[in-house]
Amino acid sequence: MANVARERGESAGTVPPAAASPAAASPPAAAWGAGSGTSAAARLKQRMPTLDYLERAARRRIPRFAWDFLEGGTGADVGITENRAALDAVKLVPRYGAPGPVDCGVDLFGTRYSAPIGISPVGVDGLVWPGATKLLAKAAAKARIPYVVGTLASASIEEVAALAGDCTWFQLYGLPGRDHLVTIDLVRRAEAAGARALVATLDAPVRSKRPRDLNNGLVVPFRTTARTVRDVALALPWALALAKAGTPQFANMAPYVEAPATLPRTAGFVQSEIKGTFSWEAVKRLRDAWPRALVMKGILHPADAEMAISIGVDGILVSNHGGRQLDAAPAAIDVLPAIAASVGNRATILYDSGIRSGLDVARALALGAAGTFCGRAFLIGLAGIGDGGADYVAEMLTEEVQVAMGQLGVRDLASLKGVERRHEQAFVFRP
Repeated sequence: MANVARERGESAGTVPPAAASPAAASPPAAAWGAGSGTSAAARLKQRMPTLDYLERAARRRIPRFAWDFLEGGTGADVGITENRAALDAVKLVPRYGAPGPVDCGVDLFGTRYSAPIGISPVGVDGLVWPGATKLLAKAAAKARIPYVVGTLASASIEEVAALAGDCTWFQLYGLPGRDHLVTIDLVRRAEAAGARALVATLDAPVRSKRPRDLNNGLVVPFRTTARTVRDVALALPWALALAKAGTPQFANMAPYVEAPATLPRTAGFVQSEIKGTFSWEAVKRLRDAWPRALVMKGILHPADAEMAISIGVDGILVSNHGGRQLDAAPAAIDVLPAIAASVGNRATILYDSGIRSGLDVARALALGAAGTFCGRAFLIGLAGIGDGGADYVAEMLTEEVQVAMGQLGVRDLASLKGVERRHEQAFVFRP
């Protein structure tokens, strides 16, 4: 070997330059690092890399009463705090050595979506960011994720379906007056509009006490006071959005009030007619009236999940209403495994409450959910950025799910179920 090297004029023990680095085209000169991009999208990612950064921006851009409505819960906000702490307590063990492409697409009730993330319903969403409902619908269609438009959204189910197409789901509150006449008509309208799933809400049996809203004197239509005028004046981006989109409406309720359907009339109708939750008998009527996927939202006990399944429900959305109803209720993530173990082979298990990152999504999927939903995160995006904020959050969460899957060593969502985990706070229910 040494002789060969000397014949070639090389030092013994050295490797020829050609063997040291295979020939390749030189990459273009560029900076390295997370902050290397210079496009508008890259700069936005640098400024708003996580929901925490968006949240700080949102607080500066919307009025105090809107911020308190978005972030506040019942009592001392214990439910919201515990949802966060419980998600953080779930630990997942990565496996290495089998890298590969990641697919985070998911099939829910016969429709393929690009990520296991959906937009939860938020009543009076236009209070947080004027025009929110239509912006959320457009974002869902662009990202190909489901949007559960609420009964009390600021645009109608028909308007949302025209924008979101097969990404449209409909959340339903019960209106028991006149033997659920309006309830059943809303079901009819959702079917005619093409909604893929009907999501009936169980976890608001009575109106909760929201201290921040009470202290702010929150009411729709807005009551003009020196305090609200000052708050709006200090939130110019929100004020400009309000001038563009108009005052939040209860658009789905307009057909049920005497014409003209002014905001005071529809607000009065909402106040008097939306009362409590669905009884199981009412759920049976929904099942009879609705031909597509029926999901029950707000279930926290396996026995309630069993009851829903016995009626013919297709999906269980495990949720404690984002921690905004009962401070003594368990964190939703802590009851998810028991409900998944009880009925997961007979229904699609979904999760909502406290999701703030793609890692949170991965946690919920590892514990038994087929898909997750969040409402607050998308509204924070709108409040923090403006009209494109929901698009940004959808992209951010999807990317974070893919990163979490890659870090854990799984290539598809089904594989997340096999990830080793520690969940010491999981509820164990009495038989």
